[in-house]
Order: sequence, then C-alpha cells, then structure tokens
Amino acid sequence: MRIHSNILSLRKTEEKDLEFVLAAERSEDNRPFIGQWTAEQHRAALHDAGMLHLVIETDMGEPAGYVIVTGLQNANLSVCIQRIVIERKGRGYGKEMLPLLIRWLFRSTPVHRLWLDVREHNVRARHLYETVGFVYEGTLRDCVMTENGFESEHILSILRPEYEAGR
Repeated sequence: MRIHSNILSLRKTEEKDLEFVLAAERSEDNRPFIGQWTAEQHRAALHDAGMLHLVIETDMGEPAGYVIVTGLQNANLSVCIQRIVIERKGRGYGKEMLPLLIRWLFRSTPVHRLWLDVREHNVRARHLYETVGFVYEGTLRDCVMTENGFESEHILSILRPEYEAGR
C-alpha cells in the first residue's frame, strides 16, 4: 500500500522504522501534543488488522513523520486518526498528508465517521483539522494526565456525507 502526492507518500510502517517513530514521538517538539507508546505497542500496531501504522516520507524517500489509524474493523464504521506526528515541521507535510489520508480512507474503506482528538493547547493542529473539514464535537475535560498535570482534549470528526459533499 502506498498513498502519494507530488511531495510526500504514506507507506506501511516496517519494523526497521520503529527507531525513527519512537524518536519522533519523544522529541521535544512532539511530546507535549501526543501520547507516548512503548516500542512493543508500536510493534503490535504493525500487525493489528484493525490498525494502520504509516510512515510519512518526503519525495526524496526521507521519513518526515508517521500516522496511526485505529478502528478499521469497528462495527459502527467509526475510524480514529489516533496519532499524527510530523518530525519535519514547517514544510507543509501535515497539510499535504491529511487530505491524502482522508481521501484514501473514504474511498478505500467503508468508514462513516472519521474522528480524532487534539490537545486543547494545540491550536495549530485544530485549525488544520477544521480547514480540511473536521467539525468540533466537544471537549473531554482533564482527560489526559501529563507530567504537567491534567489536560483537556477536543474531539473533531468528519462524516462520509460531509466528505462526499466536498466540505
């Protein structure tokens, strides 16, 4: 499986990519915005039929980040973009990757509801999600305990009819 545009591509994560994945997840620029998994959790995701673990690569084949999608076998056709990590920031990779992923999910799977959560203080990511059609649903107050205390998360989603209407 390979999803691509002119400037990047998405491909299934392989065992050899896990060192990059863990380093990107734990970097100072990303850690405040995302959950932290162990190598074993990432390894298990690679083999879980209900999950999609993808590396984001530049047109030169260099890793720029990764994304994890869960719920691919959800009976309610509700799929979650669990994690988006961009290691090479400020180059438009997130803005390029997200519509590619959304298009692939709605064209290649029976998903009805695609959703994600975003930390309350991650204003830049929330803006991007809303720009590509995600709708704010609500806030899970103080739902994540971090080293700095509790943080809230916003829930956003896009439904198949909204996607098909070109929202």
